[in-house]
Amino acid sequence: MFPYALLVLFVSLGTEIQWSHATVVSVNGTDGKLCLYAELMMNFSVTYDIGGDKTETVVFELPDKVTTDGSVCENTISTLKLNFPTGHTWTVTFSNNSDKTYQADAITFEYNLSDRSFFPNSISNETVSVTVNKPIIDVGMDTCYSCKSQVVLPLGAQLASPGSLPGDAVWQTLWNVLIQAFVSDGSKSENTTPCAADATADPTTAAPATTVAPITTVAPITTVAPTTTVAPITTVAPTTTVAPITTVAPTTVAPTTSAGNATTEAPGNVTTAAPATTTPTTVPTTTPTPTMPPPVTGNYVIRPDENSTACLLANFGLRLSFKQGEQKPLEMNLDPNGTVASGICGQNTSDLVLTSDTITLMFTFTNETNKFHLHALNVTGGVFSGANSNLSLWQAAVGSSYMCNKRQSFNITDSLTLYTFDLRVQPFAVSQGVFSTAEECFLDSDLSFLVPIAVGVALSFLIILVLISYLIGRRKSRTGYHSV
Repeated sequence: MFPYALLVLFVSLGTEIQWSHATVVSVNGTDGKLCLYAELMMNFSVTYDIGGDKTETVVFELPDKVTTDGSVCENTISTLKLNFPTGHTWTVTFSNNSDKTYQADAITFEYNLSDRSFFPNSISNETVSVTVNKPIIDVGMDTCYSCKSQVVLPLGAQLASPGSLPGDAVWQTLWNVLIQAFVSDGSKSENTTPCAADATADPTTAAPATTVAPITTVAPITTVAPTTTVAPITTVAPTTTVAPITTVAPTTVAPTTSAGNATTEAPGNVTTAAPATTTPTTVPTTTPTPTMPPPVTGNYVIRPDENSTACLLANFGLRLSFKQGEQKPLEMNLDPNGTVASGICGQNTSDLVLTSDTITLMFTFTNETNKFHLHALNVTGGVFSGANSNLSLWQAAVGSSYMCNKRQSFNITDSLTLYTFDLRVQPFAVSQGVFSTAEECFLDSDLSFLVPIAVGVALSFLIILVLISYLIGRRKSRTGYHSV
């Protein structure tokens, strides 16, 4: 299983990206038979130095065309090595346990910083190697490890040290994974061992007992105190049918006739038409489609380690809206209940990653000339996927926090919109684990009421100007005629 199954779903890059293909590889042993099989989708987020005490973060996916040179199959140890240009490798080492299970002892990612197609403006030409230990454990022999959920793995030894650069911080995301090491008889097994994330997502499947393997030099994962909230339910307005109006035809009483006498109406019995009977008319009522309630405000805290005070604070309610052509946009609120916060704190770059069962958001903040702002946002989760790495939002001085209680909306891509409620963030220089003095957004400031006043004054002046011009024009037209 993935010990890091709490980190589900992750990032996409730059503009909106739809991950649509998988990398599929097969490794044969010396006997020519299949000994190792892998089918997976993966991307990487790498933060690297670009000089001047500045860093840059790029995200790229594993190509679907790779080579497996260097892969080895043995009885107790197997190695899967994927090579892709230029000079990048991704390696998994598997071991066969005595309890009829196998595991991935380590995943190592080597990336070449001299490859300017992946790492523009890099000041280094080195090849960097980062590793995460025991990311997959307790996989039954003769079964495939299966994980459809997206799982984020932090790699590297430079992930979080307060007041320092994050260096080459690396995050790796895998999903739609199907791997089998130690294949017997040359045929991939049809049986699977699901990851904990998939088992948790399916309420009918009990999550297997998993021993959490230790991780070396990884930024701590801080779990936010859960806040109970009810997911909004969108109700389609019912169609109201108006009951038909039914009118009974009038009935006339026949006159009484006596032999030899003139026909007369029976005394006291005047022929009358029965009154028309009308059924009550149902007044048509329309049930309005309920609007989505405001999202619950989540309180998210990042600490360098369990014994340290907070280095990043964020409080906000979040809503995402995704537009699909001419259809009504899909909306969802981020539920703080069960959302896990993780990330890194650096001197010039800090990351906040929020992961729930359905979606993951990665906020990247940068510090430039003692002012911070939100530089990039990466969102992955079903249709709610998109990214933008050229933002300049939530700006404030380092040593203070940014606050905006009013609702704000930000177009991340042409299709994806982010709404914030009761926002307050401080990604740098947090003192004693509490927010510093806030710099308010314009909507919260006392000057915001001047905008409608200024607009009203401008419109009034324009109306007066048009009226004066009209009167002057009429007066000039009259002076052009004289009586003879």
